[in-house]
Amino acid sequence: MNSETKALDRVVIRIAGDSGDGMQLTGDRFTQESAAFGNDLATLPNFPAEIRAPAGTAAGVSSFQVHFADHDILTPGDRPDVLVAMNPAALMANLADLPAGGTVIVDTHEFTDRALAKVGQATNPLTDGRLEHFTVHAVNLTQLTLDALAAGELSSRLGRKEASRSKNMFALGLLSWMYSRPTQGTLDFLAKRFAGKPEIAEANIAAFRAGWNYGETTEAFGVAYEVKPAALPPGTYRNITGNAALARGLVAGAWRARLPLFLGAYPITPASDVLHELSKQQRLGVKTFQAEDEIAAVGAALGASFGGALGVTVSSGPGIALKSETIGLAVSLELPLVIVDVQRGGPSTGLPTKTEQSDLLQALYGRNGEAPVPVVAPRSPADCFDAAIEAVRIATRYRTPVFLLSDGYLANGSEPWRVPDLAELPDLAVEFATTPNGPDGSFLPYLRDPETLARPWAVPGTPGLQHRIGGIEKADRTGEISYDPDNHDHMVRTRQAKVDGVAVGPTDLDDPTGDASLLVLGWGSTYGPIGAAVRRLRRAGHAVAQAHLRHLNPFPADLGEVLARYRRVVVPEMNLGQLAGLIRSRYLIDALSITQVRGLPFRAADLAEALQGVITDD
Repeated sequence: MNSETKALDRVVIRIAGDSGDGMQLTGDRFTQESAAFGNDLATLPNFPAEIRAPAGTAAGVSSFQVHFADHDILTPGDRPDVLVAMNPAALMANLADLPAGGTVIVDTHEFTDRALAKVGQATNPLTDGRLEHFTVHAVNLTQLTLDALAAGELSSRLGRKEASRSKNMFALGLLSWMYSRPTQGTLDFLAKRFAGKPEIAEANIAAFRAGWNYGETTEAFGVAYEVKPAALPPGTYRNITGNAALARGLVAGAWRARLPLFLGAYPITPASDVLHELSKQQRLGVKTFQAEDEIAAVGAALGASFGGALGVTVSSGPGIALKSETIGLAVSLELPLVIVDVQRGGPSTGLPTKTEQSDLLQALYGRNGEAPVPVVAPRSPADCFDAAIEAVRIATRYRTPVFLLSDGYLANGSEPWRVPDLAELPDLAVEFATTPNGPDGSFLPYLRDPETLARPWAVPGTPGLQHRIGGIEKADRTGEISYDPDNHDHMVRTRQAKVDGVAVGPTDLDDPTGDASLLVLGWGSTYGPIGAAVRRLRRAGHAVAQAHLRHLNPFPADLGEVLARYRRVVVPEMNLGQLAGLIRSRYLIDALSITQVRGLPFRAADLAEALQGVITDD
């Protein structure tokens, strides 16, 4: 029996194997148990776009990285401390990311000449010296799994191939022992997940227990590790992905607005989970419609808004392109509509399962004519909840479509989320028009609120409030069709003024010393890598400020004044400099752009090095 336990403050683990081998499930279960234990954590799932990618090839590798710690962390980690590789492809695809001294746990079962040839390896990396700088545990996980299942005759009942599929649970059990993770939650999960297939449930539970026992009894693993719970603010926490948080934020926003929620959507990676999550909420009055295409989805959502509901549509870049005409119609009709864009690598089909921030200009300008739309972006998976509520606030208060720009990194990543007290949520109650507002008892659908410039929201069928809708330009106040040049100029400028006047908070600025000359400005999911990079520079003695934008249209009113305080402004983005270009043109400052479009989030170390270069140049 092993008894030595070593305390660590943080660990980054990456689990990799063939797509279909259960790597995402394995990582998710380890994450759930770490969250239940009380660690702060961040995750990075990474998987192929193909439904069943070629087995044993680098293109078919699926991985899940989890960073868990006893303190506040911001990213899923730059490089793994531990790599679990289930085959040669998984090892070779991820080995370059492992730092010297890192730990490799590798399933030796698949290291045959044929499997090595699939990834272009003439020699076996387990024996040719390429792993000499790492701590290597070469274990036949597949055979150990089969042996464990043979004890209960499960391997013979299931068949060898089906029985070997439980090897991911053997690996999870071993990792759970190595890092002192709770086990009961996983055992309960497996029993429930495979309740309809009792032999599969029994096999996975047996493999999980065998992995734990292997770690406990073998001499190969002489030390277990412990990462204590983090000191998080008091409250009830759960682990949550960005898509799940976003869906809950939409429900909460609709509830606080006293409106039924209607989602019109067409499945698309990586946004489909928002549809899946909301489809489970029928008991809360949520209606979901899986349309035949993207155009029908947004049309139904806008129709729901016209009918007095909160219309929402969700997609990714290619789908947003198809929705653009109807979004323009929503601008003209001046009705609430929340458009969720979970960004992915583009253009065209691009990189469906990889992340990017390249739809900012599309959200701002991707429609014909002058069609201004507010844009909101969350900064972390948990923040998707609050950002969704903010999008609902703006849409309903100002009677406008609103873009909510998430991305694949936030959508699939997860972190602990403090479940809010319902009393903490803002009151977004909407007042519908119920009586005529014209001087002669008529209804003027474009008579505006002097504070918000929002027009009345009249539910169809309300007596005396008949009015015309459609995409042709409307006359001010009356809403009649108008081709008058001066009226069109007035309506275009009024719609722009309404968006410009959206009330947003001050710039979120972090400048502890107040004497920094460098400001790092970001938006969306770059918050974590920027924050981690800034922390590194501050520990090295540099005064660096950080500002992060939730509102990208309109910008915070004080942003120009904030930017003017700093001699250098650097804007890291996962695109080719879209926000940086907007900042340069709007505020006439020489913003420096740091960009990458690799389908992966920034590494904090790489970003810190780039920022160090800016400081050195000064």
